[in-house]
Amino acid sequence: MEKRVMTVGKRRRSLAAAAAVLSGVLVLSACNDDDTAGAGASGSPTAPSQAQVDEAAQQKTSKAQITIAPENGSQNASINNAAKVAVTDGKLTEVTMTSAEGTAVKGEIAADGLSWKPTGQLERATVYKIAATAVDAAGLEAHENSSFTTVSKENSFIGNFTPEDGSTVGVGMPVSINFNKAITDKKAVQGGIKVSSSSGQEIVGHWFNSTRLDFRPDDYWKAGTTVTLKLDLDGVEGADGVFGVQQKTVTFKVGRSQVSTVDVAKKTMTVVRDGKVIRTIPISAGSPDNTTYNGEMVISEKFKETRMNGATVGFTDSDGKGEYDIKDVPHAMRLSTSGTFIHGNYWGARSIFGSVNTSHGCVGLPDVKGAGDPNQTAAWFYDQSITGDVVIVKNSKDKTIAPDNGLNGWNMDWSAWKAGSAL
Repeated sequence: MEKRVMTVGKRRRSLAAAAAVLSGVLVLSACNDDDTAGAGASGSPTAPSQAQVDEAAQQKTSKAQITIAPENGSQNASINNAAKVAVTDGKLTEVTMTSAEGTAVKGEIAADGLSWKPTGQLERATVYKIAATAVDAAGLEAHENSSFTTVSKENSFIGNFTPEDGSTVGVGMPVSINFNKAITDKKAVQGGIKVSSSSGQEIVGHWFNSTRLDFRPDDYWKAGTTVTLKLDLDGVEGADGVFGVQQKTVTFKVGRSQVSTVDVAKKTMTVVRDGKVIRTIPISAGSPDNTTYNGEMVISEKFKETRMNGATVGFTDSDGKGEYDIKDVPHAMRLSTSGTFIHGNYWGARSIFGSVNTSHGCVGLPDVKGAGDPNQTAAWFYDQSITGDVVIVKNSKDKTIAPDNGLNGWNMDWSAWKAGSAL
């Protein structure tokens, strides 16, 4: 026998139909039976009232009331929290959820039988169907069905964040979020993001543009702090018809404090660990024609060896090729998006370090080809550094680096930083 699912609307129409049928049956019985029970004073049969028929049918209908979210036919539904089933005056006995292709979605009915939800995240741009069954105290079944479509990639946004969950970083590491779609409702999006620290420092978000939002305290993080990032963007409308899909908590640790200061005029770098000088290193910074940015810079990436091609950062010869193309630069650590690094230099004479600035804007340290000698100055600094450590450059004839060129928001004063918040 085919089992049909009865929605609330269908149930009402069925009751009306049942009333008509019951009425007809009763009339026919009276016409074909000689028994005059129920007849009126004149001997003619008395049909039950509509209220009596409805009441009789209602007694055979489950009192359980099932609700399914999202509503039937919904579009742009959340992939995290939208799907759920609840019941009143009864207990759920079975809930099935499938994609349009028939792929089953795992879910769990709560221990009290009053609710159900999927156990994992749904796929984007997918049609899902939910069928639910419940019983009331009398054992009568109720059924409900719903179909909805989850938000598509075109109608959703995510934020790619740094640092990574579980990482340990230096005191200068901001929380930086880059969205894959332009955000027009910055207040709504920023309101769905919380950054807190175990140190209790005030933390404020700053929008650099429509796709980048960074968070930092007034001063560097306190060493040993635990920082928590909560993304509660699921269903947040960041732009017209574009919704967030992330619901995630990220924590990272702030390690020891290490701040290194490059004095371009003196051609030295002083490394300070937890307030104490641990080493002073001879360096070679940008030449007079290619000066190094001043300012507070944060190490954002580390590479034991990497290629550096001048053409990628605008240093080209007349033939369009890079002024330099070194395929094995050792112990390189990025300080800016535009290509500023602090790295090992094996091609320059040892005599340049501490005496002359020769680079195209990077800060060079003594090293050897192959990055295989741990006794080299560059190798030592590389091993002593973590992403998030601060490198301050001063006394260069260049300008101060832009706050959004890398993770370098420390080059903006606190009042200007707070002015860039949408909250």
